[in-house]
Amino acid sequence: MHKKLPHLLLILMVTFGCKQKSNEVTYKHTNALINETSPYLLQHAHNPVNWEAWQAEVLERAKKEDKLLLISIGYAACHWCHVMEKECFEDEAVAQLMNEHFINIKIDREERPDVDQIYMDAIQMISGNGGWPLNIVALPDGRPFWGATYVPKDNWVKSLQQLAELYQKDKPRIEKYASDLSNGLHAINLVETDTESDLFNLDQLDAAVHNWSNYFDTFLGGHKRAPKFMMPNNWNFLLHYATAMDRPDLMEFVDTTLTRMAYGGVYDHVGGGFSRYAVDTKWHVPHFEKMLYDNGQLISLYAKAYAVSKNPLYKDVVAGTIAFTQEELLDESGGFYSSLDADSLDENGELEEGAYYVWTQEELQSLLSNDFELFQAYFNINSYGHWESGNYVLIKDKSDDAIAAEFNLSVPELKSKITAALSKLKKERNKRSKPRLDDKILTSWNGLMLKGLVDAHRYVGNDDYLEMALNNAHFIKKELMKSDYSLFRNHKEGKSSINAFLEDYAIVIDAYISLYEVTFDMQWLQTAKNLLDHTRDHFYDETSGMFFYTSDNDHSLIRRTIETDDNVISSSNSIMAHNLFKMDKLFAEEGYDTIAKQMVKNIQKDFEQRAQGFANWLDLALLLNQNFYEVAIVGKDYKTLGEEIARAYVPNSILVGSPKDGAIELLQNRFAEDLTLIYVCQEGACKLPVDTASKALQLVGN
Repeated sequence: MHKKLPHLLLILMVTFGCKQKSNEVTYKHTNALINETSPYLLQHAHNPVNWEAWQAEVLERAKKEDKLLLISIGYAACHWCHVMEKECFEDEAVAQLMNEHFINIKIDREERPDVDQIYMDAIQMISGNGGWPLNIVALPDGRPFWGATYVPKDNWVKSLQQLAELYQKDKPRIEKYASDLSNGLHAINLVETDTESDLFNLDQLDAAVHNWSNYFDTFLGGHKRAPKFMMPNNWNFLLHYATAMDRPDLMEFVDTTLTRMAYGGVYDHVGGGFSRYAVDTKWHVPHFEKMLYDNGQLISLYAKAYAVSKNPLYKDVVAGTIAFTQEELLDESGGFYSSLDADSLDENGELEEGAYYVWTQEELQSLLSNDFELFQAYFNINSYGHWESGNYVLIKDKSDDAIAAEFNLSVPELKSKITAALSKLKKERNKRSKPRLDDKILTSWNGLMLKGLVDAHRYVGNDDYLEMALNNAHFIKKELMKSDYSLFRNHKEGKSSINAFLEDYAIVIDAYISLYEVTFDMQWLQTAKNLLDHTRDHFYDETSGMFFYTSDNDHSLIRRTIETDDNVISSSNSIMAHNLFKMDKLFAEEGYDTIAKQMVKNIQKDFEQRAQGFANWLDLALLLNQNFYEVAIVGKDYKTLGEEIARAYVPNSILVGSPKDGAIELLQNRFAEDLTLIYVCQEGACKLPVDTASKALQLVGN
């Protein structure tokens, strides 16, 4: 587990320019962010800027004082956020200008994605691109009219002076622009109910995948571009599609992508886990921040790929990534922290991106001595693996079989030598200053990690993974769920303060359904249903047939967003549609399926030309075009048979089980004394029962 002190204290002192007297840390400035729990907000708590958190009362005060809002959005692992803080927000003259003319609001985008979504749309409408730090100037009611990402100090000062002067001299002009932009923000988020179209069919899916394939990098994996993002939902869908439609060409592309990602520098060969993305085409040099949401999803993806291919590399990646999250991100409560920063202190005490992770050739030769030549070939300590300034990022480009043959070793001998070398490197790396930890706990990201652990247990078969999953599931239920089945978004040091968003509900429901399938513990399925019904009551929009991102219980923003595009994390509506589709198989009387199908119809017009941005929707469209099986296991050996069936990759199925007749309809009137029977059903209509996992898998076409 990550040891936060005294290392964290040292980092805070460096970051905030603190002085130490008589064992006390003193600060020249302290603002309202000192009362927050987000590490990102706390990083700014001693800026001379009078930062406030996003709160209704702050917005009301802006209206009363008729002052512009300066809204600055970022996150703890954001490199350029730190740069702008150092250049602008720690400067007293800049702070004086900001304090005089603006009410300054700092937002952690990970805590408040609802606010971030709106202002990210605004900056893209204003400038055509976006990113973080995201800086917005808005009217006192929150309507934006100016925005920028990173801005150097001189330009920042000039821009703010001009904006403040313009607001004083020509307020109607600014209000007109803000009104037009606000109308645009509403217009781009409209979803129309499509009652005329048929559901997306297999021919259309084939066309969508064909169009998408023009962008595939079949040699290095991923897409023909740089930077390269992992995009787990892309490869998850293509894995499903390749196996369902018997497309070995697509399966080869998925394998190439997953192999190259695992070989690349985006995967931490020393400590496990994935960085955010690669800045190049070969997955070599990462943006070094490590996020829980990437790693949780990639654990799921590699576990499923292992179930299909039995490739030992994928099993190793699952183990290494879980080991990383357990060591660096797991709280003793069972919750998982959010991220590790890209930056860490170098040997000169300066914050530098990647300093913790890179190696010089001299360091490696000194540490590995006689084994350096093998290590050099294995991880390309050469021009292929060189990054900059004599630093290397470890990257493979040959299989273990090829390297073993080159050095006259067996593969087990090679693995033993490389494991020993990496162990030496890890021991040495642990002496370095570690990247900063963002130790807030976010509900949806924990849900992704929970799903990852469940899939790892299911397909790889390690009981320790299930134990971690259960601890996390109980943590979510205890600390982040209220008695009415509403959720909190965040948790830190015993405190949860922000109401959850659709993303949180959708992902936790999905994770709990998956957890039920490997435990057959009814509490997880019932909790998933209760959360689903709460979401339908408080997030569903009858007009569009979609779900809003925010609850009707929350303070209204300038727009109630409907999130539909699948990004690095699948859209909350696509995950919700999956949940409704699956839960309808178990609770047909609730009408969940009708909502799910309508949601797909509403979005499908964009599938064929923009498949990459709708990968999780396409996954559901594929399920809607396949036979979908409910597999019910009843009898004393239900868990053993359930594990055998679950080990196979059958995405078009849901598993239920009970030692005797169970609480849901599929498990009723199925029990036979002294027998354990497996019923393979479709829409509740079941084939004759069988008594072995292999027979059941034959009935579902596996």
